[in-house]
Amino acid sequence: MALARPPGFLSLAARLLLAPRRDLAVRGPDEPLPVVRIPRALLRRQELRQSGRRSPPRPVLVRPGPLLISARRQELNQPARLTLGRWERAPLASRGWKNRRARQDRFSIERAQHEVPALRNLSSEDGFADLGLEPRVLHALQEAAPEVVRPTTVQSSTIPSLLRGRHILCAAETGSGKTLSYLLPLLQLLLSRPRLDSQRIPAPRGLVLVPSRELAEQVRAVAQPLGSSLGLQVRELGGGHGMSRIKLQLSKQPPADVLVVTPGALWKALKRQLISLEQLSFLVLDEADTLLDESFLELVDYILEKSHIAEGPADLKDPFNPKAQLVLVGATFPEGVSQLLSKVASPDSLTTITSSKLHCVMPHVRQTFMRLKGAEKVTELVQILKQHDRAYRTGPSGTVLVFCNSSSTVNWLGYILDDHKIQHLRLQGQMPASMRAGIFQRFQKGSRDILLCTDIASRGLDSTHVELVVNYDFPLTLQDYIHRAGRVGRVGSDVPGTVISFVTHPWDVSLVQKIELAARRRRSLPGLGSSVREPLPQQT
Repeated sequence: MALARPPGFLSLAARLLLAPRRDLAVRGPDEPLPVVRIPRALLRRQELRQSGRRSPPRPVLVRPGPLLISARRQELNQPARLTLGRWERAPLASRGWKNRRARQDRFSIERAQHEVPALRNLSSEDGFADLGLEPRVLHALQEAAPEVVRPTTVQSSTIPSLLRGRHILCAAETGSGKTLSYLLPLLQLLLSRPRLDSQRIPAPRGLVLVPSRELAEQVRAVAQPLGSSLGLQVRELGGGHGMSRIKLQLSKQPPADVLVVTPGALWKALKRQLISLEQLSFLVLDEADTLLDESFLELVDYILEKSHIAEGPADLKDPFNPKAQLVLVGATFPEGVSQLLSKVASPDSLTTITSSKLHCVMPHVRQTFMRLKGAEKVTELVQILKQHDRAYRTGPSGTVLVFCNSSSTVNWLGYILDDHKIQHLRLQGQMPASMRAGIFQRFQKGSRDILLCTDIASRGLDSTHVELVVNYDFPLTLQDYIHRAGRVGRVGSDVPGTVISFVTHPWDVSLVQKIELAARRRRSLPGLGSSVREPLPQQT
């Protein structure tokens, strides 16, 4: 039995439901409906709020001429003729890269010049003969390196000061010719000083200290032809071997006039009294910023204690009481190095020579930064290497360096390249000395055109055939970035250089933003300006 509803309730419901229709019927079927108009400013604010923008996009103004920064978003391009002021806000292309939505974004620092900075502003008439080098040294240079015709800016500043007996701190960009700038004066000074009576253990007169076996091989390869022409013996003592191998190398006759050595090997030889530094007349710390780092500092301190460093040029005049002339060479000298140098020599005794592009983004090398997820890096690298392989087969092309931050990544990435039938070499610090020996030389000679490596291949090694550097893992510091990028665009390079960097982590983005800001303002990279920034006046 259905419940009866009160008639009052039904009539109220009918009035509420039919009220809107009754209003429309009153207006008539042909009358227009009321229109609610919203202000355009309110509509625009609503659209911007929904799209997530704070301000409307600026119109892109396309200006003729080359670019300094080319970005995926054209409004962030910077013309080459524009330089941002020190306090001017820079519209960074990498500003939002810490957000995941920024992946697949990219920007490039374009080439601002084609000539290597170390060769700019040099007269074609300038030669090594004007620097004070003797004819026999010039003849040896012509025989050993006929392609070296004129000195670089660094060599023009360093060689005369060394010949005057000054301690030198040479800070210049990678690939600027620093090796010859100290080898030529070293050999000439040894020619002018007599050999003392031989002792019961080897006593070299010149010592070149380097941080890696690969760099020791390279410096010896440059110095040995020069020394042979001048009647001087140049030998190499690399680490990673036992004491029997070190004894064998030191026992070779005739004894070495110049010894190129790593700190670990020299430390072992000094501890076992297999070598003496009593006759040392010339001491070079190549890649000094690395040698003065915590990883080598204890060894280098011990070596310096065994060396008799001259207090000034006057101490070098007595040939029968030899004192060592000191040379520190490097491409980066971060803040804090000046305190370490005070342990080596007094600041007043050092003549500092710097280049104008020290700690700057290289203006003659194109550098591209790509924001990727970690899983996308392998695919992107394989595509880049296959594209390079096609170019290598169709025409003249350079070689490729792929940098990783760890030895395990080098090995893992090597297996992946093997699966893709991409031939390559691997170089990392955990390799046994027998495997590691000669790998970089094989790469230089063209045995393979791709080298997977860690940062042991980024310090000082000559790579004039390298066309492309790929930072598969972005470097951990700005110093490491400078050294890696310095493998291309060197003095004597066959091909123009390019650097491609994969940017994955938030800490990578922080370094990229510093690099981009320095490039837009044409200033040195932050945190690297130390006491070597301003060159000291030349002293006689």
